[in-house]
Amino acid sequence: MCSEEERALYAEQGFLVVDGIYSKETMDECCREYDAMFARAKERGDKIEATWKGDWKTEKEKAGKMEMLSIHNIQFHSATFTQMMLNPKLSDVIADLMGTNDIELHHTKAHIKPPHHGSRFPMHQDYQYFPHAKDSMIAVFIHLEDVDIKNGCLAVYPGSHKLGYLKDFGSQGYHYVDPNEYTIEKASPVKAKRGQVVIFPYTLVHGSYINTSDVPRRMILFQIRAADDYPTREIHISPGQGLMLRGTKKNVDANIDLRHLHGKEAVEPEPKKLKT
Repeated sequence: MCSEEERALYAEQGFLVVDGIYSKETMDECCREYDAMFARAKERGDKIEATWKGDWKTEKEKAGKMEMLSIHNIQFHSATFTQMMLNPKLSDVIADLMGTNDIELHHTKAHIKPPHHGSRFPMHQDYQYFPHAKDSMIAVFIHLEDVDIKNGCLAVYPGSHKLGYLKDFGSQGYHYVDPNEYTIEKASPVKAKRGQVVIFPYTLVHGSYINTSDVPRRMILFQIRAADDYPTREIHISPGQGLMLRGTKKNVDANIDLRHLHGKEAVEPEPKKLKT
């Protein structure tokens, strides 16, 4: 549960740094599974380079080598990540901040910024990638090591979640806000320790810095929504989407003919109303 001060801080600045969710033993296991997952992907030759495209890079960034490695749907790679999603301490905080006990998974992912040239993320709102009717979507950002500006920590515009939906300046399937107005230099760094969690709504303007350090910067992200929320567009439909993490969902279609459907075919554009 959050304190009254923490709830007020989250409402005002649009993000909250949370400590004490994961033990050292859990983080040690997480790091082992995480590194093994990426090692297997590299050994198979999987495509995991995922630096964003678009016109947001500086001339220096365009001229140099930038790299960012990404794996989505990580709960299918190791039960450790599923167990981390279901951590009661985490769901307590999420339910408190979201104002509902009924929460479900949208998607998961892991990013590595390699040393010296780990690509930054331009300032953006997650909203553009998966708009929802009730705007309940939040990000749960888990740090696998201590982070600061040097190794590519989060950068945010505090209070920007109150601005609503900002104009999308993205292209080629990537979304970001005006790179001239929302520069990385004017953003506030979110420094954090290993195991700390940052939670923020999908309307917060955020990005991250280049990793210029000598070590990789690793993170895990769970994107989570209220169980009664639903997408306004059929995009970003991931395996495992809709998995209940806490509470109950009352609008699930139990039609036997839908038992083998998944992904786009099984998504209801709007939840059905229950008979009273």
